[in-house]
Amino acid sequence: MRRTTFALAAAVALATAALAAPAAQAAAPREKGGSSAEIEAMPIKGKAARTTATATNPITYHNGPVMNAAGGVNAYVIWYGAWDNGAATPVSKGSALLTTMLQGIGGTPYYNTNSTYTDKTGVGVANKVTLAGQTSDLAYSLGKRLTDANVKTLVSNAITKGKLPKDPNGVYFVLTAKDVTETSGFLTKYCGWHTHATISTTDIKYSFVGDPSSKLANCAQQLVGPNGATYAGADAMVSVIAHELEEAASDPDLNAWYDAAGAENADKCAWTFGTTSTATNGAKYNVTWGGTQFLIQQNWVAGTVQACAMSY
Repeated sequence: MRRTTFALAAAVALATAALAAPAAQAAAPREKGGSSAEIEAMPIKGKAARTTATATNPITYHNGPVMNAAGGVNAYVIWYGAWDNGAATPVSKGSALLTTMLQGIGGTPYYNTNSTYTDKTGVGVANKVTLAGQTSDLAYSLGKRLTDANVKTLVSNAITKGKLPKDPNGVYFVLTAKDVTETSGFLTKYCGWHTHATISTTDIKYSFVGDPSSKLANCAQQLVGPNGATYAGADAMVSVIAHELEEAASDPDLNAWYDAAGAENADKCAWTFGTTSTATNGAKYNVTWGGTQFLIQQNWVAGTVQACAMSY
């Protein structure tokens, strides 16, 4: 997890220190009421909580909203960079893996773990996810070195230019190709992040997840995933996307569900995978969605359970 702002270098330094510390220790404080300048990030492998997550450090509710519309969460994808050699719509196996994951996660026992996250009315996150729209920026409109602010701009441009709808019940994923970096710490501090911002008068939730192929060991549990070495980067992204999706659903404005150290639900189970099976290529996997095998981290179940799990 990481708390920072788009503007203040001092906050970046504080967040770096928080990232390196075990989750059971003090984390950088959240801004009350949530702030569009904060981001919540998934730490690289080896920088997650080193203290076993237990019910003695429960996740608790802090009165903010959750994404609990009856129709579930709508996922939108902005494919940034050369995913498919100039194709108008991503069709490569790498991007197809991520599409299959987003189309398959809703309605599963895995995603149902998020139903334990309720708002003030007691209504939890619905076990539904719809891949509601996609657009591409294959020409690297903002270059190959993106800042946090650039990611927000990509989301804003997609909405204001009519490429994607303005949806307060959506999570917009900026998924970058392997030759793109994010300068605030991708692959050195984190593997992905989520936040929210007011865009065209609407509270928009969005996330950055990059292809980690250039430093795969930092953001992948295994160097060869169940879908083969060629697509190891995309295989690794699947778990990060799941991490950010469930955190965005349960803590969209960064003021709803987290523990005393600031860890959100997926933070508490980062880099843990429960019981796994072995694919034909020797890689591990723990879910099969749309006929495709994936290795996805566990998620924290709230309420009386207070534990990491792969289903609920």
